[in-house]
Amino acid sequence: MVEVFKTSRKREGQPDPVDIHVGARLRLRRNLTGLSQEQLGKASGLTFQQIQKYEHGANRISASRLYQMARLLDVPVAYFFEEMPLEATMPETGPGFGETGQAQIEGMPQSDNEVLHRRETLELIRAYYRITDPKQRRKIYELIKSMAELPA
Repeated sequence: MVEVFKTSRKREGQPDPVDIHVGARLRLRRNLTGLSQEQLGKASGLTFQQIQKYEHGANRISASRLYQMARLLDVPVAYFFEEMPLEATMPETGPGFGETGQAQIEGMPQSDNEVLHRRETLELIRAYYRITDPKQRRKIYELIKSMAELPA
């Protein structure tokens, strides 16, 4: 028997959570490679506005276009689906025990995903990998790690 999947869009006109995730992964990889939306658009034969729509999940990326993007950004197609939150693929239900609206710590990012998409994070990663001496890079890593462990 064939199982029928309903769309995971919460309301008509809202982007699908899977499209949003794939778009966010596209944006992350584009930023990590240092490409602008315009540069990626030109390389793929699209406008920067279309890239922007893909990145926000407003437009779905077809399989052939996703394959093209993966090749341009030098990642496997599966990259775009990594770390997809379970709720993006599951029907919406009420909150469970772990989702009962606990207060966030002030100033803390909502999720690891939010941290990865910040410009500051991307610039830090690029600068880190521009350090060519592995020993120096390791020292920087250890310094940052030790500073993060200090009490506030």
